[in-house]
Amino acid sequence: MVCIRAHKGYSGRFMKNFLTSMLGALVALLVFAFFGCLLFFGILGAIVSMSVKNSTAPAEKLENGSYLVFDLSTNLTDTPPVFDWRGLLSNDQPETLQVRTAVRSLRSAATDERIAGVLLKGSLRPAGYGSGYGALQELRTALLAFRKSGKPLKAYLDEADKKDYFLASTASELTLDPYGLIFMPGLASEPVFIAGAFEKYGVGVQVTRVGKYKSFVEPFVRKDMSPEAREETQRLLDDVWGSMLGDIGRSRKRSAEQIQAVVDSQGLIRPEAALAAKLVDRVAYRDQVIDDLKAETGRKGPKEAFKQISLAAYARQLPEPSASLSGSKIGVVYAEGEIVDGEGDPGEVGGLSFARKLRELREDDTVKAIVLRVNSPGGSASAAEAIGHEIWLARKVKPVVVSMGSYAASGGYWISAYGDRIFAEPTTITGSIGVFGIQFDVEKLAADWGITFDRVKTGKFADALTITRPKTDEELAVLQRMVDWIYGQFIAKVAEGRKLKPADVEEIAQGRVWSGAEALKLHLVDEMGGLDKAVAYAAKSANVSGHFRIVEYPETKDFTQTMAELIGRVAPDGNHDRAAGVLGQFERRIESELKELKGFNDPQGIYLRMPLELSIR
Repeated sequence: MVCIRAHKGYSGRFMKNFLTSMLGALVALLVFAFFGCLLFFGILGAIVSMSVKNSTAPAEKLENGSYLVFDLSTNLTDTPPVFDWRGLLSNDQPETLQVRTAVRSLRSAATDERIAGVLLKGSLRPAGYGSGYGALQELRTALLAFRKSGKPLKAYLDEADKKDYFLASTASELTLDPYGLIFMPGLASEPVFIAGAFEKYGVGVQVTRVGKYKSFVEPFVRKDMSPEAREETQRLLDDVWGSMLGDIGRSRKRSAEQIQAVVDSQGLIRPEAALAAKLVDRVAYRDQVIDDLKAETGRKGPKEAFKQISLAAYARQLPEPSASLSGSKIGVVYAEGEIVDGEGDPGEVGGLSFARKLRELREDDTVKAIVLRVNSPGGSASAAEAIGHEIWLARKVKPVVVSMGSYAASGGYWISAYGDRIFAEPTTITGSIGVFGIQFDVEKLAADWGITFDRVKTGKFADALTITRPKTDEELAVLQRMVDWIYGQFIAKVAEGRKLKPADVEEIAQGRVWSGAEALKLHLVDEMGGLDKAVAYAAKSANVSGHFRIVEYPETKDFTQTMAELIGRVAPDGNHDRAAGVLGQFERRIESELKELKGFNDPQGIYLRMPLELSIR
């Protein structure tokens, strides 16, 4: 009995000590986790706060007689810039500037007595769907309008590519550095074909499509361009390049043929050749340009800068147009990026999120009209229909106007077709009225690693969408019927929205892409012009006079939203500094091609997408 009691006492003390130690450790762990989280959020908040503070720094002083300095070293986007948490981890993220902000600033500067002129400098840093030719066309129009005010518009270039020169050619005084150059050899599109890699590693690809020009799938099933793809790409490049040469020629008082002759003879246009061809007005070093600006703005000495204000700082000082007494608003929705099913990530057009916002604008009586700004190559058919249906409903109760940016093709045209009026730029890429389905299988790839699959099913087509084997002919026939049906719906929607005969739409469809100038001739768009013109038309159609307020979506995120996004996402790991040189460029190209596949989330596997890599360089 004594032994038993002694054993129980030892056991009790042991359990008591064990539980005490365990609870102590648990409390310590919780305290550590709590303070660890506080430290994490404190550091995170400090980083984000510093970023926010930097982005909203005290306004630069605007002195009378100042030059507005427009540094082109940015990515021009349609969507208002949002805080990108990846920028905290990498210095490879370019600054972004909204096209509307730049246009609005230039328009204000033209009549602002404190602004003596505008200086363009730097070189664009395109990323994603930013800085496309449609956006540049709109910005170029704003620069020309500023020049008409009579104030000097100056540009200084050192190493400029065709996009930089396209903007800088508007200048009343264009200076090129003595050791600079203009890289303007023409336009090119160079798709990457990965069918050979798929064959090598055992990835199968099967395609269903309608439209002989619907070439998105070609990189996955061919090793070169089809004759149809080559034909339409050549025609598009000729249209866009011809439009650019015409615009540059009018600004520089040269014919398109004269500019083309210089381009073909030089390739890399050195300063002396550029000056002789009147592509520039002057060859001078940066310090000479700065000294001239100092003299013009009344500044002297090496330590004094010329009177200036950056475009970003000037834009922050501009008040938003005040709302009228009735509180009238124009809703501007920016559909920029791939069209994907669901909510979508930043930089994507989520079918659910955009449909929901359009519904809110439709039901808001203070929103008198909606402007849909499209800069998208398309994507998911079901997501495009979710957005397109809301456009169809909205136009029943208020004007819906479409403004096409650099891209409004395939799914981008699907969501545009029901607009009351469609505006585009001559260099906009649009059309691509066609449909495809693409199916992958990894049966051979898995077998090479000793992995096999088996299945049990309750119906003939229960596993028709599997990636573990190729589709049977019967399954492909089912998918082809669905693609054919979607294509028929596409034709019908365009015919209804554009008031055209289905046979006429069929004639210009087949997946072909068109420039905005050609689309105007084909009645796929109504008028040439940018976002401002579309907004003005929407206001007039809604009988909104005087001032009105523009409500944008997606809107700029505040600090709380940024923190929520940071917490909800997993930061990428590893070194984010990109390799320089040839290997770095190749890495980015391949990554860009494969990234497109991430957005392939249509539940039926059917897509409205322009060619995979119609990147005009």
